[in-house]
Amino acid sequence: MNDSQLRQDVIDELDFDPSIDASGIGVAVADGVVTLTGHVPAYVQKVDAERATWRVKGVKAIAQEIQVRLPAEARVNDDEIASRAVHTIAWHASIPRGQIHVKVANGWVTLSGEVPWHYQRQSAEASVKRLGGVKGVINAVTVAPTVSSADVRRHIADALRRHADVEADRIRIRIAPEGDVTLEGDVDDYDERLAVARAAWSVPGVHAVHDHMRIG
Repeated sequence: MNDSQLRQDVIDELDFDPSIDASGIGVAVADGVVTLTGHVPAYVQKVDAERATWRVKGVKAIAQEIQVRLPAEARVNDDEIASRAVHTIAWHASIPRGQIHVKVANGWVTLSGEVPWHYQRQSAEASVKRLGGVKGVINAVTVAPTVSSADVRRHIADALRRHADVEADRIRIRIAPEGDVTLEGDVDDYDERLAVARAAWSVPGVHAVHDHMRIG
């Protein structure tokens, strides 16, 4: 697929997604790398635009440069955003109570703290990114290491072998102390790449995953 056709496919996918106001989004493509520019009226639409772009066959990488421009009626004071974020996280059953800290500055929400599992870190971010008035989310929550590097390597390798969409032999795993994982190798598409990263994140003790895999 040439870049011109890929660009049109991305534009069509953004227009097709009803959750995105794509009228202010610009799309450029070079060698399969898609650059998203322009603006959207809510942070969650920025997230959804990136997700929609990854759905398009042929996309190798994304440069995310979309800005969030809140309409006047959607602007919310930082203290109100912070209060809503704290209450939303507190009501989430999977997040340990009192483990996530919230800071808000100019509409940007920073989450910090430590949790036992990566999915709890993801749940905290998902809880606040759809709140009104949010311009962006910085997820600085860490995952507490609970197992040795050898155990992490074995669990990841086993998870990859169980996954029907992944050819585990093509993936190289490097693990630094304290559960810092680097993934290398070639994958067929974004879905396979995502499956490998999810397998790594699903292992207890993993607190960081560096995705250096290439889409062939």
